[in-house]
This record gives sequence, C-alpha cells and structure tokens, in this order.
Amino acid sequence: MTKTSFASMSQRAKVALTVATAAAAVTLFAGFISPTPNGWKLSAELEIAKLPVCYALGTDAIGRGDLQAGKDIYAGCFTSDAELAVYFPGTPFNGPPSSTSTGANDWADFVSGVFTTSGYTATQHLMGSFNINVNDEDEATMTSYLHATHVLSDGTIDVANGTYEDEVIRVNGAWKIKRRTLKLITFLNLGTPTP
Repeated sequence: MTKTSFASMSQRAKVALTVATAAAAVTLFAGFISPTPNGWKLSAELEIAKLPVCYALGTDAIGRGDLQAGKDIYAGCFTSDAELAVYFPGTPFNGPPSSTSTGANDWADFVSGVFTTSGYTATQHLMGSFNINVNDEDEATMTSYLHATHVLSDGTIDVANGTYEDEVIRVNGAWKIKRRTLKLITFLNLGTPTP
C-alpha cells in the first residue's frame, strides 16, 4: 500500500467514526429528549415547579415564628382567592377535608395556629416528585410530595408525609396556585426527649 492510499483510508476511517459516534449519540439521547412543537410548555413547567418551593419557604418562615414573612412569600405562590384544604391522617380522602381556608392569608393564619398550638420551634418542608400537566397556556395541574420536619422544644420532631394536589393558573403572566389540597398520609413523633 502506498502512503497516499493509507492516508486516504485513515481519513475515511475518521469520517466514518465521527458519523457513527454522532449517530450513536442521537440514538442514545432520542429517548430522553423529545422536541415539542409547544416549547412554551417547558417554560411553563419550569415556572410552575417553583410554586411548591415558594410554598415551602413561606411555611418555614411561619415555622420560625415570622407570620408576616410567610404571608409575604405566600402572596407570590397563590391567587388572592386560592382555596386550600387539608386532610389529616385518618380522614378519608373521599370525604370532607379536616380544614379549609380561602386565600393565602387565611391559610397562613391556620398554619401559624397549628404550629403554635403544637409547640414547634422550627420547621423544614421538603418538596419533591413534581408531576406537572400543562393543559393550555393558562391552566395546569400539579402533584408534589411532602416530607416535613417539625421541631419541638423537648428535642423530638414530628414528621409529616403527604401529597399536594394543585390547580394552577396564569395571572398577569405569572403562574399561581388557585386550589391546593394536602393529603397527609403520616404524622409521626420521633426522637428522645431532652432530659
């Protein structure tokens, strides 16, 4: 074989390898990335996914004893006439809720009352497993999971787990929760009291 034909074969091999690598990458990622004709949906999903985080931050402000900060944060999460409901563990989910509120301020007052009555000194609400369905450019539904820690003055913690079910709408260009239902599945006290 001459030098020229060897170089030519080497160049063709590089081109073939590059094409094969690109094809493999497209095949590998094709199952994970799918183009959508409605690119606005991805943007909407990202904005909606911030709402449970907004809610957790507001709730934990209330858990620290700062009710006004919680209300201020909630204002960015909810519509002014939001309907909120909670089912405590043991309450049938197909029956009436344990408690309801209208508006973020009423809900904040309810949360503050529960935290104060329970003697919590701090809280931490972790949100996850977001499942968002954008119905159109102004309406969506979302579910998310809750794992919350509530610290008591005796050193124990109350742990709550549940699911939030939300109806979300766009108001003046911003996504907000219009209706939220919390279905708690567990509420458990853990830890050894301080001597």
